[in-house]
Amino acid sequence: MGLVILFFLLCFVGGWALVLAGLGYASVQLWRSRGQPWARDHGHPFVRLLLPAPAYLRFDRALAVTVLLADLWLVSGVVVLGADGIFTEEWMGYPGMMDPGGQGYQAAAVALLRATAWWSALAAVLGRCWTTTAVQLSVLPLSALWIASFDTYYT
Repeated sequence: MGLVILFFLLCFVGGWALVLAGLGYASVQLWRSRGQPWARDHGHPFVRLLLPAPAYLRFDRALAVTVLLADLWLVSGVVVLGADGIFTEEWMGYPGMMDPGGQGYQAAAVALLRATAWWSALAAVLGRCWTTTAVQLSVLPLSALWIASFDTYYT
């Protein structure tokens, strides 16, 4: 039981380093492709809009990995903070005394995950980062459903 929480705690603590490393790698990909075309030169304009050039696809993949790491950091933070007296799952162990101010924590965490998913996916669509959009629309809403399924002291 404690090993699972330890895993989420390590993901929460070490997540910042991984996110910053991913962001650095995406920035390097962006810098390396500065002289290459970001849009295709041939084909229908709609196809050129939807199918970016290979240099832009490399940046999109690097950005998708970065937001995946950031999403995992955010979800592990929600689990670690909620394991301290709010969630009552068997794999979390007994947290001790519950905080009466935590009644709205689960609903607020689910709303945060959903809002983050939609706003970041919208930003990715506006930037034509299709892989990043798919990651944001698959990881965070499913994580929100997972967090919403937890038993709490208040339900």
